[in-house]
Amino acid sequence: MPAVELSHISKSFGPVKAVDDVSFSIEKGELFGLLGPNGAGKTTSLRVMLDIFKPESGSVDILGGPMNESKKDHIGYMPEERGLYQDIPLDRCLAYLGSLKGLSPAVVKERAAVYLERFDLVAYKTKKVKELSKGMQQKAQVIATLLHQPELLIVDEPFGGLDPLNTQMVKELLLDQHQKGVTIILCSHQMHQVEELCDRIVLVDHGKVMLYGLLDDIRRQFSGHAVTVRTGDKIPALKGVERIEPVNGTVKLHLAPGTAPQEVLRSLVAQNVTLEQFEISMPTLDEIFIRVVQGEGAAA
Repeated sequence: MPAVELSHISKSFGPVKAVDDVSFSIEKGELFGLLGPNGAGKTTSLRVMLDIFKPESGSVDILGGPMNESKKDHIGYMPEERGLYQDIPLDRCLAYLGSLKGLSPAVVKERAAVYLERFDLVAYKTKKVKELSKGMQQKAQVIATLLHQPELLIVDEPFGGLDPLNTQMVKELLLDQHQKGVTIILCSHQMHQVEELCDRIVLVDHGKVMLYGLLDDIRRQFSGHAVTVRTGDKIPALKGVERIEPVNGTVKLHLAPGTAPQEVLRSLVAQNVTLEQFEISMPTLDEIFIRVVQGEGAAA
C-alpha cells in the first residue's frame, strides 16, 4: 500500500489553476523527489496532501487513508519558508514545537541534544533564533521537523542557505531516515541533490504532471541527444552535430534533432577517427528539467 497517493487532484485560486488533474503515488519507505519550477504547483500539491488546502476534485490517501488529526503527529513537514519563532532561544523554540507533537520536555531535551550535537549547534542553543545565521536556522528547522520521529517526512528546499559541509550533513541525515524506513518527499530546485538521493520523481509544471517514474527510466527516455567520444584525433566537421563540447578528457557531441547516434559513429569511422570510447550520453536531471519546462520534452 502506498504511503501517499494523490488521484486527479485539482485546486484553483480565482482564475489560476494551481494544480490541474495531478496524480502520483509514493511507496512506503521511499525517498521521492517532487520537482518543478517556481509557481509550478509543487507547494499547493503538498498543502493539498497535508489537508491545509481542500481540492476541488480528486482524492488524497495518506498513511493508509484520508488525513485526520491523529495522522498529523506522524508527519514531519519542513516548509520552504522558515517557521521558527524568532524572539525566543533555540532550545525553548524546539521544546515548544516538540510539545505541539505531544512530546514531553524531557523527551524533547534528550532528542534535541543528539541533533544539536550532530549539527554543531550546542553552543548556540540558548541564543535567540533571530541571532542565528541563515544556515543555522535552516539546520534548526530540520531538527524541529524530526524531533517527533515522523513516519512521513516532507522537506521543501532543505538545502537552502547551507554551505557544502552542512549540505552534506543534511543529506546524510535524510539517508539515515530513509534507511530507518521513513517515507521522504524531497522538494528541491537542486537537481543534482535529487539525482543523488531519489530513485523516483514527479515533475510538475503549470499545475500538470510532466514527468513521473523511475529516474533511470526518465534519463533513458531523454537520451540520444548527445554522444560522448574519447579520441586522440581531432574531431572533424560532422553532419548532424550542432555543437562540440570538451568534458573532462572526452568530447560531448550535441546532436541535431533527428540525428541518430549510429549515424555519427558511421561518419567518424568513415573519416578514420580512432575511437577509444563512444557512448550515448545520459542527460542530467538539470538538462531534462530545462528541456521539459521549455516544452522540448514529452510527458512520461
